[in-house]
Amino acid sequence: MYPKLAFFLSILSLHILTTSASDPDPVQDFCIPNTELGSTRTSRFNLETCKNPKEVSPEEFVFSGIKSPGNFSNTGLSAISVNPTVFPGLNTLGMSFVRADLKVGGINAPHFHPRATEIAYVVQGKVYSGFVDSTNKVFAKIIEQGEVMVFPRGLVHFQMNVGKSSATIFGSFNSQNPGTHRIPNVIFGSGINDELLEKAFGLTLEQISVMRRKIIFPQEQGNV
Repeated sequence: MYPKLAFFLSILSLHILTTSASDPDPVQDFCIPNTELGSTRTSRFNLETCKNPKEVSPEEFVFSGIKSPGNFSNTGLSAISVNPTVFPGLNTLGMSFVRADLKVGGINAPHFHPRATEIAYVVQGKVYSGFVDSTNKVFAKIIEQGEVMVFPRGLVHFQMNVGKSSATIFGSFNSQNPGTHRIPNVIFGSGINDELLEKAFGLTLEQISVMRRKIIFPQEQGNV
C-alpha cells in the first residue's frame, strides 16, 4: 500500500504545481482556522481568522479519515470528501481530495465540478471512466490500478466498476470547494417544472414521476 500512496502523493504534488488554481492565491504559508474567533463574510468568501502559527501543531496537517470506505449509496458508490471543513490544514491551499469506492458494477453517476479540474488515480480495481466535452464527444476508456485520468473543469464525467472486485479511487481537485452537480439530481430532484421536462425529454408526466421516485439522493455522496 505504501508504494501506491507515495505515487498518489506525487500525482497530487504535480497536479498542484502544473494547474492554475481556481481559488485565490494564498498570502501566507498556511491558515488553520481559529474556530473560537469565527469568520468574516465578504461579498464572495468567508474570511477565516487564522490561528497564530506558533499555536499550530503538526497534527493539524494530517488527516486519517480515509483509511476505510464510507457508507455506500444505492448506486454502489462510497465517497468521502476531504476539504477544509473536515481537514482545516487544507484551508487557503486551493485544493481538496476524495476517496471513492465502487462495488462490483457500482457507478459514479454523470456529474461535473463547476470550480475545479479533477485528477483521479486508481488505487485498485478496473474502472470505466470518462468525460464529455462541449461538442458532445465522449472520451472514455477502462483504467486500471496505477493509472490516472484527468477530468477538465466543468465537464460532465462518470465512472463504473467493470472489474470482478471492488475498486478504490483517489481524486484531487485544484479548489478547496470544487462543488458537485449530479445530473440525475439536477434534472429530477431540483424542482424543475414537469411540463418543461416533459417537452425536453419526451417523457410523460407519469414517467417523470416514476423517475423522481426511483432516484435517491444520498447525503453521503461527496465530490468525486
